[in-house]
Amino acid sequence: MPHTHHGALLAFWVSAVSILALWVYVRGWIRIHRIDPDTIDGWRGGSFLFGVFFIWLAMASPIAALDHELLTVHMVQHLLLLTLAPPLIWLSAPMKALRYGLPQQIADRISRRFRSPALQRLGRAITHPAFCWLAAAGALIGWHIPSLFALGMRSEAWHGIEQSSFLATGLLFWWPVVQPWPSLAQRSEWPILLYLFLATLPCDILSGFLVFCDRVVYPMYFSPGRPLGFSALEDQQCAGALMWTFVTVIYLIAGTIFAARLLSPETLRPHSLVKSGSQLSTTPCTSPQRMGVA
Repeated sequence: MPHTHHGALLAFWVSAVSILALWVYVRGWIRIHRIDPDTIDGWRGGSFLFGVFFIWLAMASPIAALDHELLTVHMVQHLLLLTLAPPLIWLSAPMKALRYGLPQQIADRISRRFRSPALQRLGRAITHPAFCWLAAAGALIGWHIPSLFALGMRSEAWHGIEQSSFLATGLLFWWPVVQPWPSLAQRSEWPILLYLFLATLPCDILSGFLVFCDRVVYPMYFSPGRPLGFSALEDQQCAGALMWTFVTVIYLIAGTIFAARLLSPETLRPHSLVKSGSQLSTTPCTSPQRMGVA
């Protein structure tokens, strides 16, 4: 089967959008620091840089071109887009920096649009934890069904849709966890621990199936002269083990941070101070309307 999905055109557009996003973010970050250096901490800029880099690495780098030869590389792409890049993006407080980085007229126009009641209702619906969890689990399981997997491998357009869906659902999944500005913090953070635990289940099922299956699930990886000397079955087992380990570690780190915050004396205060950028506290952040950002 021909593999034409990793085209130069896709790599070009991903690279161009990544550079543009970085330029706008850095411009906004610099302008904010001239007004109030404490609004966005310096480490958040690094978080955005790494988040964009991981997206570029998964979609446009030379390494991404190997995903049609090794299932392990294909799995690395999915993990970067679904599990690693999204939380780094949200932790960088992108809404504030991008607002100040965009031209004033464009920023005001976007702000007015997002203040509309219809878009606010839509935003509340798609950022509900139940919807975010189902979207991420559906993308993960759906695109690993052999027929859909083969469709993404055969078509450059469908491969782009596949990768975009992983990134979009990854951003949705991590929204209730990070709760970036201007979202409202939840009254209780305990459900997030259950949310993270349940999120490991689809990954565990899929990765366990790939590791312990005694046949190659995706026949398109049968090919002579495979890189690194892996057989197709060994490659499949490596991909499953990588997903199993990586997802468990990332979700465990996030759950540990939440548990530590919930058990800390400062979190138990009735009125805790919420810092701009990401919400991990029981007090709602300032509303978007008061801050002038949609």
